[in-house]
Amino acid sequence: MGLGNPGGAYKETRHNLGWMVLEYTARCWGISFAQQGQALIGEGVIDGHAVLLALPLMWMNQTGEVVRSLLQARNLTPSDLVLVYDDLDLPLGALKIKTRGGAGGHNGLRSVLTCLGTEDFCRVKGGIGRPPDLEDPAQYVLSPFPQDQRAQIDKMLPKAVEVLECVICHGASMAMNQFHSAPPPQK
Repeated sequence: MGLGNPGGAYKETRHNLGWMVLEYTARCWGISFAQQGQALIGEGVIDGHAVLLALPLMWMNQTGEVVRSLLQARNLTPSDLVLVYDDLDLPLGALKIKTRGGAGGHNGLRSVLTCLGTEDFCRVKGGIGRPPDLEDPAQYVLSPFPQDQRAQIDKMLPKAVEVLECVICHGASMAMNQFHSAPPPQK
């Protein structure tokens, strides 16, 4: 599930990074989306593993309803879920995999946590960086990436596909071991 807000006005915004990742992933994997209920759904097989890509068609703070409905309709559990979304606290273009935790101020994640009643699902977070000191974080996440930042995001997208493939085919622990690196030593 890639988090984002529906509509063309939000398509290229920082808050729609989850959508961007899944749209790019779908192109790489040859998967097409079609509307089913409150989401765009794409289905395929990656290295022998059935995958279901979903983009919710409700506002970010209502995303949990879509996730819960989709899991119930497909007889899936939260442990089957990989949630992809933007993170202000990660540097621009960084990727991080987590298997549990709180919302950290992210309204879409808060909605999913509330509706599922559990923290136990995989997340792939894409870094959008912090806004400049005087910029309102809400305005920042709802604004498009400037050209230079978009170039960094475009470089991150293929890596995000690798991360998702590893999570799906080998599990979150293997993906964390393979894709998380230690921070550089401080001088």
